[in-house]
Amino acid sequence: MASRQWCEGHSTPVLCVGASGGPEGLLASGSEEGEVTVWNQEGAVLASLRLPSGDDVTSAVFSPVTPGLLYVSHGEMVSVLDPRSLKGAVEELQGAGEEEINSLALNEMGSALAVADDSGAVRVLELPGGKVNRTLRRHTNIVSSVAFRPLRPNNLVSAGLDMQVMLWNLQKTRPLWTLNLQEVAEEEEDHQQKAGQLFNPPLAHCVSVATCGNVLACAAENGRVHLMRVGSGSRLDQQGSIKAHSQGASQAHFLSFLPHPYWLATGGNDGMVALWDLSQNPVVTVEDKGKPQAVPAHRRRPKASAKAKLQSQAKPKSLQAKEEEEVEEGSSADQSPGTEEALKSGPKLRFSHGDKVNWVCPTLLRGEPSLVVADQSPNLSVYSLAGL
Repeated sequence: MASRQWCEGHSTPVLCVGASGGPEGLLASGSEEGEVTVWNQEGAVLASLRLPSGDDVTSAVFSPVTPGLLYVSHGEMVSVLDPRSLKGAVEELQGAGEEEINSLALNEMGSALAVADDSGAVRVLELPGGKVNRTLRRHTNIVSSVAFRPLRPNNLVSAGLDMQVMLWNLQKTRPLWTLNLQEVAEEEEDHQQKAGQLFNPPLAHCVSVATCGNVLACAAENGRVHLMRVGSGSRLDQQGSIKAHSQGASQAHFLSFLPHPYWLATGGNDGMVALWDLSQNPVVTVEDKGKPQAVPAHRRRPKASAKAKLQSQAKPKSLQAKEEEEVEEGSSADQSPGTEEALKSGPKLRFSHGDKVNWVCPTLLRGEPSLVVADQSPNLSVYSLAGL
């Protein structure tokens, strides 16, 4: 699939991309060694800045209510920048993380910033000012991703390398529920495993929430994207998964600008990018089939905890080729045990980006639905979704 290249914004590999929802439609990207670049919708560099710390920029998020605020994480700090005048930090939130920060999320009101870091803690900072309002400690390893639930500014989802996904009410210090992806994966392996097949652990890399606020997606190291539906009382009503990638799935982001909220973009260490229509997935459509059975939240700790940030584990070429062939043939719609129905088809769109995917950012560029993809290079690739 053809892409447009956005170049000359970075000298090091891009690690994260964020898109503004404001009328200016700015994009921001962060890379290794502290580089931040702001782009317009045509892919022209408006400004670049190298942060004094020189630490890798791991997350970049625009304020949903204040066009002049961009939050970027680097090391244990969060810098508040003005994307319209990128001359230096407007404010520094020192010690926002206890250790290196991996992910930032803002609630819809722009009044709370969630910070996930290597210590396993999630801190929630009041805005403006950056005062730590709450520290959430239930993960037993690195927290890799956080996301607020739309329409519910006090609800937060976190995911980490302890293979846990947790839903929090910020008025409490315990999660409302915890889903153990390792237990889910073990059930799937018992159900589906073939002789000689190998599996990566389901380390959770990226979590996203659909605009309806009730459907979650989590990209995991085993190549699956785990889906969860939150029901009344914020309980976990249903869960399942799709086999999305032949190696670790590093990215999963819902799109907010297509006809329904259940379009999901994924990217992986296999260099593939995919777009899924989940509107017919049993996890999403469960409300249409009568009262759903609650899925018990798994609370047992994983048998083996990852002690460092793990990269994609090597697989035999024959296995990798076989998995890629299965995905191409549409077997990517495998469901977890207990779900009788499978998706009617695989991804609506699937293409080889050609390099390990660091970030996928869905956005509208000049009114055209697009995916901005960052990889191991200093450039960004832009793919059009026109015609969907």
